[in-house]
Amino acid sequence: MARVSLVDESGHPELAELIATIKSGRRGTLLNIYKLLLQSPPLAASWLDHMSAVRWQTTLAGRIREIVVIRIARLHRCAYVLQQHVPELAVAEGLTLAECDALADWRASGLFSERERAVLAYADAMVAGAEVTDDVFEPLRKHLDERQLVELTVLIGSYIMHNRVFNALKVDLEPKLNAGG
Repeated sequence: MARVSLVDESGHPELAELIATIKSGRRGTLLNIYKLLLQSPPLAASWLDHMSAVRWQTTLAGRIREIVVIRIARLHRCAYVLQQHVPELAVAEGLTLAECDALADWRASGLFSERERAVLAYADAMVAGAEVTDDVFEPLRKHLDERQLVELTVLIGSYIMHNRVFNALKVDLEPKLNAGG
């Protein structure tokens, strides 16, 4: 159960415009994270804007983005993010379920390209601490331009924050939809 109550949209008509904006940016749904963030409407709005930019307005390939998101969620043991991304978003961006599973121990897997392995090493280093050594960073230069390096770094930092917020506040998993509705 979440450590902070989720805002019931029907009880907050003053938030209707913001809730409509959130729903339009989140596949028509008011996810639990936004129900929680609506305790602070300015944070809910900025979270939506930031995460939308990080996910949809960068030059990073969707496959790379999902590899990073899922790896960070696995490192943080964040069931909420995994539920949101696997399988739907990951598969839509070209990952197989076997690859999603292999992200738990990608170094032992032969499923990822040299580029993807460099990205994963960078994500792991950023999750592990504030410093990233040159031997981890430099291989990325072979595969990404400077804009993509910035975008990747912000994506990783954003999902580190994302996972930590979810875990600290124990955001409830979204209910599974039944096949019939």
